[in-house]
Amino acid sequence: MPVQNSNESVADILFRNKILNPQVYERVKLENLNTGKNVEDIIKEHNFASSKDIAQAKAEIFKIPYVDLKETSVSPEALNLVPEEVAKRYLCFPIKIDKEKNELSLVMKDPGDLNVIEFIELKTKKKIAPMIAPEEDIIQAIKRYYAQSLSFEVTKALKETDNGGIKSPVIDINGLGKIIREAPIAKIVSTLLEFAIKAKASDIHIEPQEDKTRIRYRIDGILHEKLVLPKAVHDAVVSRIKILSRMKIDEKRIPQDGRFSFRTGNEEIDLRVSSLPSVNGEKIVMRLLKKSGGVVSLSDLGLRGRALKIINESIYLPNGIFLVTGPTGSGKTTTLYSAISKINTSRVNIITLEDPVEYEIKGVNQVQINPAAGLTFASGLRSFLRQDPDIIMVGEIRDQETAALAIQAALTGHLVFSTLHTNSAAGALPRLLDMKVENYLLASSMLAVVGQRVVRKICTSCKEEYIPPPEVMEDIKKYLGPLFPSNKDGNKLYRGRKCPECNETGYSGRIGIFEVLPVNQVISRLILERSPASKLEAQAKQDGMVTMTEDGYLKALEGLTTIEEVLRVCRT
Repeated sequence: MPVQNSNESVADILFRNKILNPQVYERVKLENLNTGKNVEDIIKEHNFASSKDIAQAKAEIFKIPYVDLKETSVSPEALNLVPEEVAKRYLCFPIKIDKEKNELSLVMKDPGDLNVIEFIELKTKKKIAPMIAPEEDIIQAIKRYYAQSLSFEVTKALKETDNGGIKSPVIDINGLGKIIREAPIAKIVSTLLEFAIKAKASDIHIEPQEDKTRIRYRIDGILHEKLVLPKAVHDAVVSRIKILSRMKIDEKRIPQDGRFSFRTGNEEIDLRVSSLPSVNGEKIVMRLLKKSGGVVSLSDLGLRGRALKIINESIYLPNGIFLVTGPTGSGKTTTLYSAISKINTSRVNIITLEDPVEYEIKGVNQVQINPAAGLTFASGLRSFLRQDPDIIMVGEIRDQETAALAIQAALTGHLVFSTLHTNSAAGALPRLLDMKVENYLLASSMLAVVGQRVVRKICTSCKEEYIPPPEVMEDIKKYLGPLFPSNKDGNKLYRGRKCPECNETGYSGRIGIFEVLPVNQVISRLILERSPASKLEAQAKQDGMVTMTEDGYLKALEGLTTIEEVLRVCRT
């Protein structure tokens, strides 16, 4: 039961935490004396403090945790214990169960209501550990989780597993086949996949922990914890996924890789599955790759103006190397697919060598590398030259041999597309020189280098204008210099208010920010001189290149993304 510290009121705590100034504090106390109204009601009525501030003050009074329900994962087992009608009536929300203590963590609007605590203790046969959150957050959580297919379906399936007797975390390998084919386990796995497709997630992480299994989804490049499963079903869920992926279910000591396809409605998804032994059990990561759906155009990716013009000119040239650079997950392959789709006709022979083939492009000969069988980027590229190609795409230049073969292919009349892991467009050229590529060969074969990152787009359903601190706008103006739009209306920026449509993040979808460095005569001369990346970038900027950060700032000023997103991915 929560213990109230009777010496302080909500107003006292808010005053101590400098949320109420002395004048407002005195006014609240005076109104409380004159009218007998509750201090909390007075503060709410006059909007002297936010509901979050009030809830945090009450948490201090009752000596209980404050919970941010937007950032908290919810256990379907806990949700199953408290019916939706009870949660709505008493404005409470269950989040987790501690089986050892036989304790249910319950987020409440009013943790001082002992009648509610006693009622739910009797109903659930669990000791209640009260927590607190603002009323509106509890209402939103009830709407979101009780209606959300993920929690509802998994809760239903877990109920069935309990009835079916899958209670022990130790599963007999001889009886495993029967367990993993049981409807509840199959239902849990298919529900996790269906939710990932609905949420447009790129990866699903199934992570065993000491007392539970955590499910996280990567949505728009950020991991979100969405669900907690009981540890008892972890092995059965993992085994179900391993069987679907044609992996060895009795091998738990070494990492394994597999893949399978999953269809829901009209969509077919290819899943790349990786298992990894960890201290608490096997961790599974599933990468979702869409089989259906067209390739996005270059302009839809976020390319425009001079950058788009240079790329369009480069990809129609008969020979040379076109490089896309950036860290893992920055959308390099998507950009290459868009470029190849644009020039894909029946008059050219296009061959790609990828790890893995992420999207199937009609009319393009796509090959997946298989190092175990001896098909690497280097060996595949050597074979490609005997296949009469016009255009070759190599998924990644990883080593000296692949780099040398790509240069050789470009010099012998082929158009070569590839990617490289460097932080900027200018950094790609010194990196290739470090791979022992001759400077004169590099200078004569390179067409253009694209550097890119992906940023989250502001949710259009809750997008709003705001006026940032003057120093922020001054920094943007100073950084952009002459690129700052002359027609920019005032000092406004944009952000998402956070709504159910964007899962309370303020963002929905992603867009690229780019820098495109064309290899002209001046850049070629700098390559011959083995100039550092800083000098190459300075020259490219002098020639009119817009850097990634500048492109990001321009997109933030237009209201496509936020300044915070640009700084997050560019780290400037």
